[in-house]
Amino acid sequence: MRALNNQIIGLVRNETEKMIRKKRFYVVLLVLLVLVPVFSYAQMKQAESKREKYGTDWRREVQQAITDNQNSLGSDRVPEEWKKYRQVYIQQMKYYLEHDVNPAAPGGVTFTREFLDNAATLFIPLLIMGLGSDIVSAERTTGTIKMLLTRPVRRWKILLSKLITLLMFVSLTVLAVFVICYLISGMFFGYKGFQLPVFTGFRLEGASVDLSSVHAVPQWKYLFMQAGLVWYVGVVVAILALMVSVLVRSTAASIIIMMSSLIAGNILTNMASAWTSAKYLFMVNLGLTDYLAGTPVPIEGMSLGFSLLVLGIWAACSLVVSFLVFTKQDILN
Repeated sequence: MRALNNQIIGLVRNETEKMIRKKRFYVVLLVLLVLVPVFSYAQMKQAESKREKYGTDWRREVQQAITDNQNSLGSDRVPEEWKKYRQVYIQQMKYYLEHDVNPAAPGGVTFTREFLDNAATLFIPLLIMGLGSDIVSAERTTGTIKMLLTRPVRRWKILLSKLITLLMFVSLTVLAVFVICYLISGMFFGYKGFQLPVFTGFRLEGASVDLSSVHAVPQWKYLFMQAGLVWYVGVVVAILALMVSVLVRSTAASIIIMMSSLIAGNILTNMASAWTSAKYLFMVNLGLTDYLAGTPVPIEGMSLGFSLLVLGIWAACSLVVSFLVFTKQDILN
């Protein structure tokens, strides 16, 4: 058992060194270091514009947002699918007003929460896809996989080491997003706001919003719940990327397949309300943080538990396919 553990640790160390040499993770950090300040500055300018219009009275700003959305509900130009999102938004804003809580209180913590909400379904999965979509196919392209398989090591151990390494970098990516967002946005908005209450539990029931399950959680706790769901999505995307990398010999093809799937899922989420079977596709279930925010589900019958289960099944099936194919296929020729 000790020899097996040492062998796996050695393989993981080797895969980690390969990942670092590829500099993919450094590219991820660079992307975050470039984009987060841009987003922070844009939000700061937006906040300044609102402050010029409404002054320091955030209640006027929220009330105006409620009025604008209520007026849009009677418009024929607004699609019915969009109206349900606005119905929930109106009730959420009213709830914040009634409890005298500013839903968009400026701060690095609030910015990080909103960034995770917006980045969880596409931006972060794309970063993770970039790390793992060629973890096997790239070695076929360069021929290093042949050298690796000539060693007295079982194939499943090699793939397991790649999987462990990939999951380590998924965790590092989610942590990097959290830390970089908070540190940089805090320079613009300040570092306070961990104890600010966030209301969650809004549910759309037919044409009305069910408030019976609404409760407040401190923003720090909400952030950790978000991070956990984003990490789960990242793990599923990484496992799927691993499977594609095993099945497809071309590095470019594996990247294109994963990127197309993620982008298609983002489009389907906004279009597939009438196609109920689409809820079983993994990419439609990536918006786990939307359940915390109370956003209406894209397809009737979906819930947090349902999406977690669907993603878990996709991940489990992908692992089975990856290990079966990798241990059986003729890679050396």
